[in-house]
Amino acid sequence: MIQSIELFVGQSLDFQHLAKKLVEFGYTRLSKAAKEGEFAQQGATLDVFPANFETPIRVSLDDRSIEAIFNFDPLSGQIITQHKIVIILPYKRSRISMDIFNADTPIEGFVDIEAGDYVVHNQHGIGKYLGIEKIFRNKESADHLVIEYDGGDKLFVPKHDIRLVQKYVSFYKRPPRLYRLGSKEWQRTKLAIQQKLERVAAELLRIQALRASLQGHAFKADPELEKEFAVKFPFEETPDQAKAIEAVIKDMESTQPMDRLICADVGYGKTEVALRAAFKAALDGKQAAVLVPTTILAEQHFYNFKKRFSEFPVTIQMLSRFRSPQEQKAIVADLREGKVDIIIGTHRLLSKDVGFKDLGLIIIDEEQRFGVKAKEKLKHFRLLADVLTLTATPIPRTLHMALTGARDMSVIMTPPSRRLSIHTRVIDFDEEVLQEAIRLELERQGQVFFLHNRVEDIERMGTIVTDLAPEARVEIAHGQMSSRMLEDIMIRFLEGQIDVLVCTTIIESGLDISNANTLIVNNADHLGLAEMHQLRGRVGRSARQAYTYLIVPKFSSLPNESQMRIRAIEKYSGLGAGFQIAMEDLQLRGAGNLLGEEQSGYIASVGFDLYCRLLKESVEHLKKELEGAVKNEKTN
Repeated sequence: MIQSIELFVGQSLDFQHLAKKLVEFGYTRLSKAAKEGEFAQQGATLDVFPANFETPIRVSLDDRSIEAIFNFDPLSGQIITQHKIVIILPYKRSRISMDIFNADTPIEGFVDIEAGDYVVHNQHGIGKYLGIEKIFRNKESADHLVIEYDGGDKLFVPKHDIRLVQKYVSFYKRPPRLYRLGSKEWQRTKLAIQQKLERVAAELLRIQALRASLQGHAFKADPELEKEFAVKFPFEETPDQAKAIEAVIKDMESTQPMDRLICADVGYGKTEVALRAAFKAALDGKQAAVLVPTTILAEQHFYNFKKRFSEFPVTIQMLSRFRSPQEQKAIVADLREGKVDIIIGTHRLLSKDVGFKDLGLIIIDEEQRFGVKAKEKLKHFRLLADVLTLTATPIPRTLHMALTGARDMSVIMTPPSRRLSIHTRVIDFDEEVLQEAIRLELERQGQVFFLHNRVEDIERMGTIVTDLAPEARVEIAHGQMSSRMLEDIMIRFLEGQIDVLVCTTIIESGLDISNANTLIVNNADHLGLAEMHQLRGRVGRSARQAYTYLIVPKFSSLPNESQMRIRAIEKYSGLGAGFQIAMEDLQLRGAGNLLGEEQSGYIASVGFDLYCRLLKESVEHLKKELEGAVKNEKTN
């Protein structure tokens, strides 16, 4: 049995006391085992349910964790052992943490701060975060963040000032230089950047004014039919999702052209927001185009849209390589004549021969996956219709534009009801482990993705998987197959006629198959961090516990960057980790000149978060000055 558990409050607690403490934090409905403190030596679990939230928090203990001291980290919301992280609590950190990120922080809650990270204090500059330390004063203790500055000086930040601290995020690999406590250099740096950002603010206001001057189409409201379509949604809307839908509807009913970004992690309900928007466009007799980066995602969206619109007189078509040249020609002709209400397609939609009779809405899924030429065409589209962009991992330019007001943004951070974090495990190519993983998934009538991203020997891997699970229906899918064959395989997997799909990264974007809840990734060390997170998002899209197995060679023999990527994907396995993954990936790779050389230099000086704050302040200040000048002119 566990001897003790040490929480950040400085108490040693056994399991019953831990359960009691979690109740004090707002978690209720403990499982019977947790109440009685009955735990086995191995595989012991503690189920805890957050108040007003049905998804359990599962604390799993293995034989290495038994007899260990546990620490609860209030910053990351993690329970940590001496050996490894056991769990990331799958709920909003502010419920039980010191609430570092609040509404005043531009990238609220997207990035965690951990010991060893560089941080920015608004008043003192860049330092290194060392952890939390208790400071005793007048016989009372309080938690303080400890930040080390140049020369070894330390700053102790009390809880009520935590809002002044953000993680230092830049898009260069090189570490920042630390400032010296008490010097005026930081204030000079901040002031210089504020003055330079006034030019950037003026340009952003010009863009906003241009958008405001354009006369767009104001979509008519039809509350009855819109409500009828909404009730067909088979799940309960999350609060964030409902807000995003409401914002989109409001934008569409305005005469100003919509340009809204929907940021939500994989599986958080972006597609439903797009469906509501497309329905509203079709109701008003306007055409809607849904642009996606891959043929597989186009097929998935086509399947979902057809299903949701089945009871409504809306014509939906798809344009991709899954359609023959003759079929594509007929669809393009129907599109021009207005016989198609909603068109879903890949880059093919951007071809010269594609035209619309009355385009009213463009939905762009994962804009960062499109190239420079495609983006230029999309800029032109923005002058013609309302634009809704969906993304799980926004690139810095997109996030920067949204945070500073050049684009409208809705963030969906609430996980769907009953959603569980995905259990992620790094393993060698162990046939027994793989056999057991596949067997357990098939026993609960589920399906498995087995990812092997090498077309040249994927057939051989298919044979190995068949030998591991002779009772399973195994098929192979990759991008070099004929369109018809690939489409047939994906539809059969979607309909549950295939148990194990051995595939390449063609499944990376948007696939939503709730019955597939085990993902095995061979040679995971060859994949990028954001790519692994997107792939992991193919499972865990229901109330079932999902599992991801990352197969890598001997971990210690991997290059340092590969080790960092694997550690990061293990670490950020909780719900809503997409933004953290995106930022971590940018810091690992370095992103260079994504916002222009000058602005990248500003970001390097003060960090992305503070840069966005300063720019936002400059925009608001300049806007007030302009409004005041206009008011005075009218008075005179």
